Amino acid sequence: MGLFDFLKADKPNNRLDINSGLAECRNIQGAKLVDVRTRGEFMERSIPGSINVPLQDIQSTSTYVSKLDTPLYLYCRTGARSSTAASLLINMGYTSVHNIGGIVDWRP
Repeated sequence: MGLFDFLKADKPNNRLDINSGLAECRNIQGAKLVDVRTRGEFMERSIPGSINVPLQDIQSTSTYVSKLDTPLYLYCRTGARSSTAASLLINMGYTSVHNIGGIVDWRP
């Protein structure tokens, strides 16, 4: 997945694959898996090892991830909020941001 892969979320024939993205995240030392859903959604079900930074609090990401070159792998319910979060994080200066889609497609 590349820097601008989050843009693919809006293209119907190019669906994001959370399972491949998660495997990639787990193979990169220092990568962070970030759930951008609400705290309530995160508490109901989340991917083990993920941190919760709700989209409405995305500006606080530096509290959890201070290095701007840390690989960030974002997910939400369907991929829409994580796409928005990816754009915001790139605008904040993060350089390795990947929208991996939605937890609805996750296969544990």
